[in-house]
Amino acid sequence: MATPSGLIRALHRGTLGQNMVVDRIFSGIQPTGTPHLGNYLGAIQNWVNLQEECSSVLYSIMDMHSLTMPKEPAVLRQNILDTTAAILACGIDPKKCFLFRQSLVPEHAELAWILGCLTNVPRLLRLPQWKMKRASQNNEGTVGLLTYPVLQAADILLYKSTHVPVGEDQVLHLELAQDIAQHFNKKYGEFFPVPKAILSTTKKIKSLRDPTVKMSKSDPQKLATVTIADSPDEIVLKFRKAVTDFTSEVTYDPASRPGVSNLVSIHAAVTGLSIKEVLHQSTGLDTAHYKMVVAESVIQRFAPIRNEIKKLQEDKSHLMKVLEDGAEKAKELAAPIYQEIRRLVGFQ
Repeated sequence: MATPSGLIRALHRGTLGQNMVVDRIFSGIQPTGTPHLGNYLGAIQNWVNLQEECSSVLYSIMDMHSLTMPKEPAVLRQNILDTTAAILACGIDPKKCFLFRQSLVPEHAELAWILGCLTNVPRLLRLPQWKMKRASQNNEGTVGLLTYPVLQAADILLYKSTHVPVGEDQVLHLELAQDIAQHFNKKYGEFFPVPKAILSTTKKIKSLRDPTVKMSKSDPQKLATVTIADSPDEIVLKFRKAVTDFTSEVTYDPASRPGVSNLVSIHAAVTGLSIKEVLHQSTGLDTAHYKMVVAESVIQRFAPIRNEIKKLQEDKSHLMKVLEDGAEKAKELAAPIYQEIRRLVGFQ
């Protein structure tokens, strides 16, 4: 493998290395409504590139995973449609990939049970997401919250996926999926490919109000997070209020200047320039003016996407049909694989 951790850094500005053979890619996104800037730069724009470069790509709206954090049914239904509209507007093409809703393919849950029976509880208890999210639920985390990494493994392995685009915070979950695949293969014979990671080279996008933590839709500070549907005025306001420091020069030093470094990362990502090129262009600007340069770059990048989201949101039946059609294709792909799993474990 390419690195000691068994992971491969295969994306450079969304391009797969020439020597990398990709059989099948799987990735998913939780339906939290309209994605934010970090979702777009860290995941969705890479999804768009991957669907152009790979012949077998599956993207799922992970509505089952979303139940690990309580939501009203009406809110979840709307979030599913809004997330679908957003990723379609960003360039995901159902003709070039399978785009579907997780819960419409029941084999995900069925395989999760089988894989859960191969997974020990102490391993799940050590995962950082369990510790963090359990704390947010007054230390009363649910069984679903504890075991959702097993469902993630099922999501991937159900299609015999070989590669998974992941963020840095999901690496440990993919390593769990790798271990589960190897455990299954050892017990029942070689069956699952051991999935490898595709890590984006885009720097993790941080909160505009606290650049020591990543940008999040759940951030209580409304000015901390930019969504891809924000109006130009909203984007300008959020960047104007972005936390930096008392040094006016634009430099890149995440350790000592996290706020301005986050702006530089965003600027580079939305323009396609390198950090070095962005810094060269920003010579002589103070941070106050630089915030507006970054805001304008984000506005220009998101303007056509925002307009397309509005159009798509007006046709809910189309959005639902896209997900249903994608689910039918996913079922066709999953069915023979899952039938063989049933045979291997002794169900038939």
